[in-house]
Amino acid sequence: MIILRHMIKRISSEIKYIGVDDVDLDLFESQYVVPEGMAYNSYVILDEKVAVMDTVDARKGAEWLANLEEALGGRKPDYLVVHHMEPDHSGTILELVRKYPDVQIVATAKALVFLGQFFDGETFNTLAVKEGDTLQLGAHTLRFMMAPMVHWPEVMVSFDSQDKVLFAADAFGKFGALSKCGYFGEEDDDWACEARRYYFNICGKYGAPVQVLLKKVLPLAPAVIAPLHGPILRENLGEYIDLYQTWSTYGVETEGVFVACASIHGGTMVAAEKLKEILLAKGCPKVALADLTRDDQAEAVEDAFRYGKMVLCAASYDGGLFSPAYNFIHTLQMKSWQKKKVALVENGTWAPTAGKVMKELFGAMKDVEIVGDTVTIRSRLKEGDIPALEALADAILK
Repeated sequence: MIILRHMIKRISSEIKYIGVDDVDLDLFESQYVVPEGMAYNSYVILDEKVAVMDTVDARKGAEWLANLEEALGGRKPDYLVVHHMEPDHSGTILELVRKYPDVQIVATAKALVFLGQFFDGETFNTLAVKEGDTLQLGAHTLRFMMAPMVHWPEVMVSFDSQDKVLFAADAFGKFGALSKCGYFGEEDDDWACEARRYYFNICGKYGAPVQVLLKKVLPLAPAVIAPLHGPILRENLGEYIDLYQTWSTYGVETEGVFVACASIHGGTMVAAEKLKEILLAKGCPKVALADLTRDDQAEAVEDAFRYGKMVLCAASYDGGLFSPAYNFIHTLQMKSWQKKKVALVENGTWAPTAGKVMKELFGAMKDVEIVGDTVTIRSRLKEGDIPALEALADAILK
């Protein structure tokens, strides 16, 4: 079997990147479109003791093991540090242990419970660590910090005091293969684009735990952030950290309005496009428009968090709300969407009901303010509807 793999990258004299790309993956977590594939990051520290920092998805296990063997250069790993037990990072643990049976798995107590659930009946040599514990490798010392609910309860991060590398688990990750954007992001024109979509769909619900983690790690002044997905970050760290501060506090990243539309036969979309035109004419700096029936919902969720203001235009259906709009609101609710303003446009031919349902759903959400009067369209937008759209634009821009 021919194994195609990319080159091992050196982060420092003793730390190497041994991760793999999956450019054939179409849906990450079976739900997020990844047109640029996905990177599964893993690292090895070669000191007096050898520590492997996470494994990879089983899909790419053979490639990863070949990378590891090459990086080891005939040595054997003493430790496998497991920061996160989700299968895209733990899927090759059993293969590693079978190849190197003396390796000790270092993880949180909760992660070791999950280890037994994923690999039922297997016996492992384990070491449970807690907040502030350290692991001496020689010149390198790993300090462990707990990061529960970023974005699973067993997560931890570790900090290498020698080279000031933060092994950040899923924090500071992004969608996309490293062969596309560069191992250190050197070919990445816009890190924030796919990092934002990744953050709000993977970690968006957990802003408070992310804030707790940031307060722990920022005083350490890391020189390198090594996430489990996406490029290794070593320049402009302040830019990435500032974005995480905004994202995890549900702040406004971009001034403007996001218009989300769920249209059945096109009439509601005509109203949404007209509203976009009105908003821009009134001086709105940016208006993003998404078709909830066709566009990637993860991108719509991203924009809903990115902007402080949103207008949802939706058709009525079966005495309620057209399902793409309902599913979108439900997803925002799951992701703890908050501190936003929303305005509503409904459409219905004989009995418009979408507005009532949307009000109920948004009314149950934290710190979400409904502004203006719901605009009701009857089948198709008419000249007589324009003043109501004008008033709604004024309300959302105020």
